[in-house]
Amino acid sequence: MDPALSGPTIVGLVAACCTTGAFVPQVTRLWRMKSAAEISLATFLVFSVGTSLWLVYGVFLGSLPVIAANGATLVLSLTMVALKLAYDRASRRSAGVG
Repeated sequence: MDPALSGPTIVGLVAACCTTGAFVPQVTRLWRMKSAAEISLATFLVFSVGTSLWLVYGVFLGSLPVIAANGATLVLSLTMVALKLAYDRASRRSAGVG
């Protein structure tokens, strides 16, 4: 059997889909609501750094599940950071605060 399709790799890929997919509804909600007031910028910045490090770790190991999960999660996490910054800036502008 090809090691890339081994049981642990398949389990890892399914786990990656579940944990990464969990962010999709939140990103979608932020996009639709045009508000990120309830999102902690600090939390998602630290989370993004951690996810970046896991991605590098996965690259060092050559682990497809770790690379795939953390690459996709990093994109979603940075999207949330970008939306948070954009919506907070727009909210301050509309409130007349700088």
